Amino acid sequence: MGAIVTIVATVLGVAGAVGLAHGRGRWRAPIRGMLLAPMIVPGVITAIGIYYVFLRAGLTESLTGFVLAHTVLALPLVVITVSASLQGLDRQLEWAAASLGASPWRVFRQVTLPLIVPGIATGALFAFLTSFDESIVSLFLSGPYARTLPIQVYQSVTSEVDPTIAAASTMLVGITVALMLILALVSSRKK
Repeated sequence: MGAIVTIVATVLGVAGAVGLAHGRGRWRAPIRGMLLAPMIVPGVITAIGIYYVFLRAGLTESLTGFVLAHTVLALPLVVITVSASLQGLDRQLEWAAASLGASPWRVFRQVTLPLIVPGIATGALFAFLTSFDESIVSLFLSGPYARTLPIQVYQSVTSEVDPTIAAASTMLVGITVALMLILALVSSRKK
């Protein structure tokens, strides 16, 4: 589920950040606010809202419901990191490519995208970690047969004392540290 959320949130987040960076008009601020709202609104309020909507749509206790909910929560992190990369981008490079006859898609694919890859990778990592660690929304959407790892850990800790939980927690911390180190190595090699 985390991999699916990472892919969906990264694609939508990159599209949203590029649209906000290159777009003009009075709708930029409200759209940015809507994209960043899941980060601003308290988690319990977001979880109750998602639960209410998903219950009516029949998406509770389903993979689709979990993926949609986690994507909504991960999207702001991707938008923020990619927007930061786009702000540091020299727009004259894009204009030079366009003046040499490149189409807008080719400018994006061959000029913009390679320059913002570190921001995209960071956003994808944050999206994965958000999905992997989300427990509040997962508590609302889970049922007896549909559980995520944080929910299983929480229920095991509250009902019984088992060394398996300590091992799983150690694995989670280890995976997180390993991913952060890999990202740091990749970004330092790029520089």
